[in-house]
Amino acid sequence: MTSAPIKPDISSPDRIRVVQRRTLAILSAAQIVGGVGVAVGLALSSVVVDELSGSTVISGFAGTATVLGAALLALPTAKASGRGGRRAGLTLAYVAALAGCVLSVGAISLRNWPLLLAGLVLVGGGSAGNLAARYSATDLSPSGHAARHLSLVVWAATIGSVAGPNLAKPADQIGMSAGLVEKAGPFAFAALAFALAMLIILVGLRPDPLKVARELNGTQPPAPGRNRTIRNAWTTLRTTPMARKALVMIAISHTAMVSVMSMTPVKLHHDGSNLDVIGLVISLHIAGMYVMSPVVGWLADKAGKVPVLLLGMALLLSAAILAGTAGHRVWQVSTALVLLGLGWSCGLVAGSALVSESVPVESRPAVQGLSDLLMNVCGATGTIVAGAIVGGLSYGVLGLVVGVMVTLAGVWLAISWHRAPGEVTA
Repeated sequence: MTSAPIKPDISSPDRIRVVQRRTLAILSAAQIVGGVGVAVGLALSSVVVDELSGSTVISGFAGTATVLGAALLALPTAKASGRGGRRAGLTLAYVAALAGCVLSVGAISLRNWPLLLAGLVLVGGGSAGNLAARYSATDLSPSGHAARHLSLVVWAATIGSVAGPNLAKPADQIGMSAGLVEKAGPFAFAALAFALAMLIILVGLRPDPLKVARELNGTQPPAPGRNRTIRNAWTTLRTTPMARKALVMIAISHTAMVSVMSMTPVKLHHDGSNLDVIGLVISLHIAGMYVMSPVVGWLADKAGKVPVLLLGMALLLSAAILAGTAGHRVWQVSTALVLLGLGWSCGLVAGSALVSESVPVESRPAVQGLSDLLMNVCGATGTIVAGAIVGGLSYGVLGLVVGVMVTLAGVWLAISWHRAPGEVTA
């Protein structure tokens, strides 16, 4: 008589460490490739919309469409993760981005800018997937390591974000040699990048970290139901005050960052800076956002999530003051943009880790999806409001508004944490 096969003990600490190391490697690889897809697609999106529509105003909707898409796809990604695991959610996000790139190639060939904007909304799925990947890194993190593991996946985005724009021109040349119309090549290349990211997740993310975490905790996926993702998220947030605070701080950090960052190229251009200077300033900003994220993650795990969130607010305030008072001093604007990126990194890494640690495993996908939805909606709103402030008043006033916003948020967090420090561990 043959004996039944022995099922491996998934609860073994050694087994969990092996699965987590593999998970981090796979997520980082997908983040790099997906980041290339996002960056390549965005590099020329506003330029193409400008050419097809003949309107500079309409060209501004290219970035808004992508951010809107990331917001709209955050909850479907979370819902798919909640029911089928992280692999299902990330695959959905990258499939949407792939479809958006294909639609964009067709729109450029047809010279149809409304269709291109629709494609860019779906391309936002790439950003939704990359954002969701950071949360996937925390499912099996040992106690006190969530921020470090999350920050490693965030750091991996640096490679794709820096390399992507530089690949746009060769991708366009290859695309034209293959028979595509001008400027369609980068979107075709982005489609290949998202397809590869999807393949990495489908093949490599086994076992699924969320499914393993649920098995360890003895929980089951939520039952199917209409709008259950949002309802589950709000229900959980009502009983977890630190998760609510973390969501607010993530949204504030992102709104402050995109508001100042989006208008800085316009300010520099009006001051007479050339494209090389503008590109250098934005590159320094991106470096501030991602390069130091592992250090931020380590600090959040060692010193505590809330102190790092408060540090992020202080950095964002410093950035707003420097940017708003820079005048024509490019070095001061550059310094402000680096601090802006560092403040955003503190808010995203510490806030996201605090969200994951504050809610039970069965509710994480729903709350995390709601967090990404709010973050992207606030980012899109911040961009629009920042444009109106700079257009109607000045870049200096924008710095003042952002400074007041982050100061109020920091004071609120400090007071609430002081009143109830036991709500979160250091």
